[in-house]
Amino acid sequence: MRFTVVIPARYASSRLPAKPLADIAGKTMIQRVYEQALKSDAQDVIVATDDARIERVVKGFGGKVCMTSSSHESGTDRLQEVVQTLGLGHDDIVVNVQGDEPLIPPAVINQVARNMASAQAASMSTLSEPIHSAEDFLNPNIVKVVSDKDGYALYFSRASLPWPRDDFSAAKESTLAGAEGSTRSLPALPNSDQFQRHIGIYAYRVSLLNEFVGWDMAPIEALESLEQLRVLWNGHRIHVAPAVENVPGGVDTPEDLERLRALF
Repeated sequence: MRFTVVIPARYASSRLPAKPLADIAGKTMIQRVYEQALKSDAQDVIVATDDARIERVVKGFGGKVCMTSSSHESGTDRLQEVVQTLGLGHDDIVVNVQGDEPLIPPAVINQVARNMASAQAASMSTLSEPIHSAEDFLNPNIVKVVSDKDGYALYFSRASLPWPRDDFSAAKESTLAGAEGSTRSLPALPNSDQFQRHIGIYAYRVSLLNEFVGWDMAPIEALESLEQLRVLWNGHRIHVAPAVENVPGGVDTPEDLERLRALF
């Protein structure tokens, strides 16, 4: 199985400007992500950016970089420009590794690529992990995914899905509503593998990327602000599997960055 890793990297970030170039124990964040990706079985690892500062840094540590248009609305659009520049074939597999996950396990990168290769009915694959706490289940910043019996996504949402009607009864819901900011009154989440958090790593067939850039934003995508819903809206299937290793959270805020620096 052959696959290519592409790491989209933007300089601008509303919550953490210049995030890819943030120092983490003597190395930039983008270098640490790149080095993790190199430990996978990928045939090639490439940073995709529209910023000359990121380009200089990546070339400085010996990495490969592809300059892309600054007009892209999403990382997927940027990804498609890279595969077009590289001349990849329609059936080739590309893994999108987020540029703010310097602890991404190489085994997880291999897993999502392997799943894409074996799931012939899918045009895209991704991963998930269990949700154990009601607090996480009710958190709109944690994206949930519901899959069918064969491991294909039915829906992704910021809402709490699937809703455990009997366990989260009306009485418990009212208790929850009256306990703003408190976790002590949250009802217990049933012990079930149906409650899954989506992990934002994707593998694609190049043919899907080429179609994706021609689609309008889907209504459900606009509502949820979740790009993967555009794929489901247009009739393609997304394979979902539990991650083989725990995937530490990425870096979205200055607090996340300090936490990561402490780990290193």
